[in-house]
Amino acid sequence: MKAVIKVAVDTTLAVLAAGAGMFFSAAPPAAATTAASAAAATPVMPSLVAYVRGGDIYASKGAAETRLTSGGGFSRPRWSVDGRTLAFLKGGQLWTMKADGSAKRQLTTRGASGASWSPDGKSIVFAALSCTGGPGVYRISATAAAGSTPEVLFPGGCRGEALPDVSAAATPPAGSLNDRLRTDDAVAWSPDGTRVAFRGGECEDVYDSCLTVGTVATGAEQTVAAYGGGSLQNSGFAVVPSWRADGAKLSWTAYQRGETTAEDQPVHLVEYDTATGAKRDVGGVLDREMAYLDATHGVATGQYRNGSWVLLVDLATGARTPFHSGSQPSVQPVVR
Repeated sequence: MKAVIKVAVDTTLAVLAAGAGMFFSAAPPAAATTAASAAAATPVMPSLVAYVRGGDIYASKGAAETRLTSGGGFSRPRWSVDGRTLAFLKGGQLWTMKADGSAKRQLTTRGASGASWSPDGKSIVFAALSCTGGPGVYRISATAAAGSTPEVLFPGGCRGEALPDVSAAATPPAGSLNDRLRTDDAVAWSPDGTRVAFRGGECEDVYDSCLTVGTVATGAEQTVAAYGGGSLQNSGFAVVPSWRADGAKLSWTAYQRGETTAEDQPVHLVEYDTATGAKRDVGGVLDREMAYLDATHGVATGQYRNGSWVLLVDLATGARTPFHSGSQPSVQPVVR
């Protein structure tokens, strides 16, 4: 089993993004302490990155940042395909707002977890309790009035069944990082609109924990990661999936306790080739919640200065550069 790449977060990098013509500025050593050098140390992104700090949503392309919300309780921002709107969670419900933080609208009155936009921007999928009692995936119009009934997508067997009676999402567990991530139900709609990646699904009939890619048209499901149950003598989880813009790669946050200590893996990032099924570990120990910038770079939550930071991650070398204090990053699509 591959070892998770261990790279110090203070590694500097200056790279030209392959095929995209986008430049990420170099970061000087973390020891620099002046305001000018601190600003210069921040990578310059090709588009806005939204992230959460202290329960509020911020957006930034470089050293400057804009606070989009106040009062706390906000989580899981997700950009629309045209980059003009953000979906997010507030009070266990799904909301949207404009890119500048204005025009906040509530879409659901049922419990909702981490959302994802359709490629045409007309719909949003989110996770909520399914008819089986496990996590399910629902679709709702991006312009729906609050309280509109969403459409069941997964598990496919729940299509046509009555929706579970639930008014709010379960309270996220407190405790360790593992405890908080284990039941994170963020979902990800594929760039071509045909598939949705989500935690759980029919694979939970066999495994203790699993990650599924479901086909929207048919309801068919493919298990891409599994832990415990069946013939597996391990435990762990795979959560917070994210597609690369071309659909060729899918990443997720993983943790594993193996049958032996040598097979243990702390929280880390996995990248999955959707054509071959090959998997590899990327980033560093405790990196999580990755969103792709392009084919060779992503932004992820990692540990830096004794806290959670959004880091620029070189997917080829594992080098990571601090961006801003925060977590749960989402990258604004570059509209050409």
